[in-house]
Amino acid sequence: MPDSALSVETFPTAKLSPDEIVTLVVKHRAKLGMEAQYEAWLRRVVAIAGTYPGHLGVDVIRGKSDGLHMFTCVLRFCSTDAMQSWLNSAERRELVAEASPMLADGDFTEVNPHNEFWFVPASENPPPPRWKQACVTFLVICPLTLMIPLVWGPVFRMFPLLANYVISTALVTVTIVLLVVYLLMPLATRLFAPWLNARAQPVSQDLTDEG
Repeated sequence: MPDSALSVETFPTAKLSPDEIVTLVVKHRAKLGMEAQYEAWLRRVVAIAGTYPGHLGVDVIRGKSDGLHMFTCVLRFCSTDAMQSWLNSAERRELVAEASPMLADGDFTEVNPHNEFWFVPASENPPPPRWKQACVTFLVICPLTLMIPLVWGPVFRMFPLLANYVISTALVTVTIVLLVVYLLMPLATRLFAPWLNARAQPVSQDLTDEG
């Protein structure tokens, strides 16, 4: 197949609900010498995708794969329908066709529930170890469980109906979930990315006998 041929493949890696927050992960390898041109194209695509209803944000992760620059774009949508609206749009098809000469392998996409892509590997390496994911999740959620009830406290005292155990617990939980999903977890994964994606280096053994 010629290098300029367009290859589009979509992999739904889990069963999705129509109203579930989902992520669309797009992976491109730019041909040598086409990186600057691809970056300009990518900025246009990110801006256009952001205008579609249900688009919640995007992260662009840059890495290397087999000597070529790898660009992993993680787009978040409020529902499967919103994601499909962008993925199947004529506008996106035209943009991908425009980028085809710049891509070494074509346009590859993966679809997954949102929380499975909090921790996105920067390349083809496996995801971070579970214990690292657990540590970052704890650091994000623990302070919220301490602070959010205090923030809601004055409201509960002002409106006794909201102080009902079930209602107050629901409000606190919803606040924490929204902050984690939309704001804090994406920030935390970017902040801790070097540690999350660090790989243990093999220890070289000195086989020379010392007298």
